[in-house]
Amino acid sequence: MSELDELLVWSKASVPEVVRQLQPQQQQEALSWAKNLVDQEIEGLDDLYNAIGMIVKYIPNFMVIPLMVEHIRPRIAAQVCIKMGIDQSTGYANDLPMEYFSKVSSHLDEKMMAQILTKMKRNQVEKFITMILKEDPTRMLNIAGHLERPVLEIMAKYVVFPDDESGLAVSPHKAVIDKIRSMQ
Repeated sequence: MSELDELLVWSKASVPEVVRQLQPQQQQEALSWAKNLVDQEIEGLDDLYNAIGMIVKYIPNFMVIPLMVEHIRPRIAAQVCIKMGIDQSTGYANDLPMEYFSKVSSHLDEKMMAQILTKMKRNQVEKFITMILKEDPTRMLNIAGHLERPVLEIMAKYVVFPDDESGLAVSPHKAVIDKIRSMQ
């Protein structure tokens, strides 16, 4: 993968066409400049995420949850979750409003989400799965590739595959789709 492609994945934003038209060396210089700029702007944020994770450990969930939902953007909450780890993140995930948690989850990788779902309360898992299947079924299939069987069985109850299965046969999710089908 080229550095330009890596930056595209990282930023989730399109690269201006003018950058694509640059010579490879010029592209490299522009990318290095952008990375340095971002590094300077985010310096210390990892320490901040760690500090927030440590602080909220000592505050009861019933106090933290409303503050989090009202004052912490989902992307920041996701970074704090990453620093807190699976067990502490799961404690908050069980208590967060599902709309907020689904936004936070969009900033977490599929493997971490699968680990959190495995430890969450069943009713919250069901709410999450049904919501994400409606909003972003591909994301849910990506997460499903990392799920343990008990959670995959819950998911299997809510998944409805299209009648026309021609597209599923060549899907990058074929293995997980076949697993889900075997549970239905």
